Amino acid sequence: MFLLWAAAGVFAFYAHLTLSEASLAAMSAYDRATYLALPGWFSYAYGLATLPALAGSVALLMRSTVARPLYLASLLGVIIQFGWAFGATDLIAVKGAAATVPFPLFIAAMAVLQIWVAGLATGRGWLR
Repeated sequence: MFLLWAAAGVFAFYAHLTLSEASLAAMSAYDRATYLALPGWFSYAYGLATLPALAGSVALLMRSTVARPLYLASLLGVIIQFGWAFGATDLIAVKGAAATVPFPLFIAAMAVLQIWVAGLATGRGWLR
């Protein structure tokens, strides 16, 4: 389950990096302006949120204790990414909390769950 979730995150990250002009043109004016105004470091935060999660999932399947630190790095990326999105933009004011908050909360909850599972597995000696 974690591997599929992480793969979906990496796919979304790739889609973010390779957004076409046609896709950009199809966005609402607000979404297009927000995307074009993203700070240069935002893609690094997005990558930090997704790539270590994928590596952590692989590490978990390989029974490696490296999984937990990778998941912790991923959570850091999630916090940075959504911290900026909610703290530095008017996203919630424009689109409303009901439309913008639930999925990022789910993403953060999954990151915490991954950390917890990796810690539990380490504590029980399942990971080396």
